[in-house]
Amino acid sequence: MAITIITNAVIINEGQTFNGSVAIEQDRFIYIGETMPEYTDALIIDAKGKYLIPGVIDGQVHFRDPGVTHKADMESESKAAVAGGVTSYIDMPNSRPNVLNHEVWQAKNALAATKSLANYDFYMGLNNDNVDSLLDTDTTGYSCLSDDGLYFAGPGNLLADSEETLDKIFSKSKNIIAIHAEIEGIIHENEQKFKAEYGEDVPVKFHPIIRSEEACVKATERAIRLAKKHNARLHVLHLTTAKEAAMFRNDIPLEEKRITTEASVHHLWFNDSDYEEKGTLIKWNPAIKTEQDRLGLIDAINDDRIDIITTDHAPHTLEEKQNTYFKAMSGGPFVQHSLVAMIELHQQGYLTLEKIVEKMCHNPALLYGFKDRGYIRPGYKADFTLVDMDSPWTVSKDNILYKCGWSPVEGQTFKAQVKQTYVNGHKVFDNGEFDTSKKGEQLELLPWEERIYVKNA
Repeated sequence: MAITIITNAVIINEGQTFNGSVAIEQDRFIYIGETMPEYTDALIIDAKGKYLIPGVIDGQVHFRDPGVTHKADMESESKAAVAGGVTSYIDMPNSRPNVLNHEVWQAKNALAATKSLANYDFYMGLNNDNVDSLLDTDTTGYSCLSDDGLYFAGPGNLLADSEETLDKIFSKSKNIIAIHAEIEGIIHENEQKFKAEYGEDVPVKFHPIIRSEEACVKATERAIRLAKKHNARLHVLHLTTAKEAAMFRNDIPLEEKRITTEASVHHLWFNDSDYEEKGTLIKWNPAIKTEQDRLGLIDAINDDRIDIITTDHAPHTLEEKQNTYFKAMSGGPFVQHSLVAMIELHQQGYLTLEKIVEKMCHNPALLYGFKDRGYIRPGYKADFTLVDMDSPWTVSKDNILYKCGWSPVEGQTFKAQVKQTYVNGHKVFDNGEFDTSKKGEQLELLPWEERIYVKNA
């Protein structure tokens, strides 16, 4: 296969920004540098000053496939992902059936191989029903174990809600345990107070008071305490408060951390004043909170207390969202718009482009132990995207690719636009057009002993 050279690009990689070129042979990078390499019969593509960055690895999505496909499926949502510069994702276990054993996990991988345009990995679900059986097996073949999303059919399975269960898990598992950190008892008490006053139709502006700072802070404090007790590997999902962010370390590099965390794009983009306009469309669990919290999360990204940026992409139909408070589903789609939203925050002065690439591309690969992903390096898989930083466009029904057909940022104009996305060296997205002739790959994990949280245990 011929070599492809992309030249005249602004490359952002490993903390540096420079004008240069990359070369690709088959599915891997073979060159990155400031000069254009000389290869016989190479296909040369002029990037014309577009920004070339590694493909985004979204560490938390809910693509709903199989079993909940009236909301989304792997084909539709991976299409939206690559249109947004996302080349890989990790999908949560609350599809149906829940991913609570290896057979279901394998079946999801097999399904993705036929449908997903982006590369894929799947969390193994962990709840009160399977904790004993799962922890008695070898879990080193999974990137992560998680409870997130498993309570969608009812409360009672959040690991952070049970000190005894958490203690058991941390004492046994050496794998990453990713948890949804809220105390359900606190939330239930708050729900009853507001239900007594308003009935079923509680104004959504009270969502961050019901799913309160206290519920998040106490859950995160407990999880960190128990993880430290056992020197366990804890990852706290979708952080929402400045108080929680202050609990995490930034005095050591990610490679040495045993306890890590993330922020999701909607918690960096919205604050509680947006409930008035957006209503239940921005109802997420944990809740979007104050402007002080939003800015606190951004500060924690900049000072490295927060390790990665995800979307928690969780599509529901508009009918499921546009309902009274208790009936409206929590969650929303964001995977198509995550990168441009973060670039918009850069253009507003909140984040550097280098930091965005670190948190969305490099660190997810490092944290989860994905082999040859997340960086532009010779020998690594050629996952990358080309972005025009000055090509304004407005999110509308006509360009939303989610199967659910709506977006919480509909009507928003972004200055930056993803123009091309390559997955494993294959140009899958090009200015609104898709080449679906090749599917993404299952993300390969590093051998157990080479993963950072094993080497530095």
